[in-house]
Amino acid sequence: MQVLQPPGWPRPRGYSNGVAARGRMVFVAGQVGWTAEESFASTELVGQVRQALRNVVAVLAEAGARPEHVCRMTWYLADRDDYLARLPDVGAAYREVMGKTFPAMTAVQVAGFVEPGALVEIEATAVVPD
Repeated sequence: MQVLQPPGWPRPRGYSNGVAARGRMVFVAGQVGWTAEESFASTELVGQVRQALRNVVAVLAEAGARPEHVCRMTWYLADRDDYLARLPDVGAAYREVMGKTFPAMTAVQVAGFVEPGALVEIEATAVVPD
């Protein structure tokens, strides 16, 4: 995977501006922060982020992919202000599960989720090298 960093642009923190990759593509549907039993073990953002990322990693594993193969993520958030206020803890949870992989990433606030109690939903695209 090649990180795309235009000359003169400041390096982003926690994500990449772009990524180029070649190989087998793996698409992970949006994962909320619940367990395999479809119950939320946490009612707070950081706990749900950690679990949603674990769910992403579990789906990736089914395709023989790992966190370092993720080239793009989209995060859907219930509360932008809560996310920004807890960013250091969110970042720690991210690194705990994903390591030092920083794909192209987008985060948006949404009006709500299909699953009651969800605070975050994360989808990912990975490319497993040939």
